[in-house]
This record gives sequence, C-alpha cells and structure tokens, in this order.
Amino acid sequence: MYKDIPFFDAHFHIIDPRFPLVENNAYLPTYFTCKEYLSYLAGINLIGGAVISGSFQGHDQSFIKVAIEELGPTYVGVIQLSPNVNDHEILNLHEVGVRAVRFNLKRLDDFEISELVNLAHRVYEIVGWHIEIYLDSSRIKDLYQELIKLPSVCIDHLGLTKLGFRELLKLADRGVMVKASGFGRIDFDVANALQQLYSVNPHCLIFGTDLPSTRAPRPFNYKDIEIVSNNFDKADAEKILYKNAVAFYKIE
Repeated sequence: MYKDIPFFDAHFHIIDPRFPLVENNAYLPTYFTCKEYLSYLAGINLIGGAVISGSFQGHDQSFIKVAIEELGPTYVGVIQLSPNVNDHEILNLHEVGVRAVRFNLKRLDDFEISELVNLAHRVYEIVGWHIEIYLDSSRIKDLYQELIKLPSVCIDHLGLTKLGFRELLKLADRGVMVKASGFGRIDFDVANALQQLYSVNPHCLIFGTDLPSTRAPRPFNYKDIEIVSNNFDKADAEKILYKNAVAFYKIE
C-alpha cells in the first residue's frame, strides 16, 4: 500500500566526498551521495525530505547547502550549530533551505543544556526553526521541564530505548514531534510504540529512513515503511509518511 502514498523522508544523511568529515569516537562513515540516495529510494513516491547533519560532519554547513541544491526545493536541511553562531549566519542558512538545528546528546554532548535552550529560542524567534534532539530517552525525565518550555522540538529515532518511553509519550502529548526512524537502532516493539504515540497525538509522528543508517545494528529497508502501512489505515499512514512532516518543515 505504501507505494501509492507520497513519501517525505524526514531523516537521512548525505555523506559527500567533496566535503570534510570529522572522526567521532574513531568512526568515519562511508560516502553516500545524493545520487545514491535517490537511487536507493527509486521504488517509492518520494516527494522531499530533510537532510540531517551527522556527528561526523561537525559544524560544516557547506555540504548541506549543496545537497539541498542538488535534491531540489522540497528538501530542507537540519544542521549542527555552535551556540555562538551570529544572527546573520542563521538568516543566510534559512535562505538556502535550513529549517532546524540538531543537538546530538547521544554522541556529541559537549555543550551545556542552557546553551541548547538559548539557541532553541534564538532560532525560533529569528527564523521559526525547531530543534531536533538525538538522545537516549532515559534522559528525558531529567530534561523534561526544559523540553516542554521550548517553542518547537522533535526527538529522533523514537527515543531509542524502552526505558524512557513513558516520558516520550508525555512529550508527544504536549506537542513534541517524534521521528519514526532508525528502527534498526530501537530496543522495543516499533509497531506498538507507533500506535501508542499516534493515540496520544496523531500529528507527532514523522517517518524517516535514517539512510545510510550509519552505525545502526540493522540498516533501513522497505519493511520499515510496511510497519507503518500495515498497522495504520491509509489516512493515518499518510499523516506519518508525509503530511505531518510537510507541515512541520513548512514545505510549500
């Protein structure tokens, strides 16, 4: 059924050999270009997506500008930024299609939570961006009060672990977005988690392939999309596979 539904990929990486990489925990990924990405998803009705800056790309913005240009106007960027970034650079990045800042609390926890909070408010006030957070959901309990005060937030990969899933549900109920992505990284039943999240907030789920699935125990495959199409009716699957994300990323 999913082949009949438009698909917005809310989470994937482009790893272009023309741009520098930063070794992270002794890891460097293999390259994955725009051409390879589009070829991989040739079997679905792909209408756009969000290119995500990985830990191995640091604060480099050049690769994401080129990726958006090559992929087209229905693609946006999600980048990692220094807390000291100036307003002019934020405005310039918005012009080239960046729509969010990513904070990696899983592998790049080298900043204070106060810096995350301050930058989240700044980018929202200046250009209406949200923030995306990659973390183990077991940390949500300690961060909950800070997170619910932020203007717009998305949690990556269903929060990764079962331990903090109750807190993730509470965030979704408060309007926080959740990425239905990285299923090969998750230690609990994905279908059940999706159904619970959808029941508390039908607008919170946005699907992403997580391609090329760097460091994931199991990489993405088309069966991950079938988890959505087999467990939701078509109208609900459409929300998860493209409608929620198109609204969230403000795709025109």
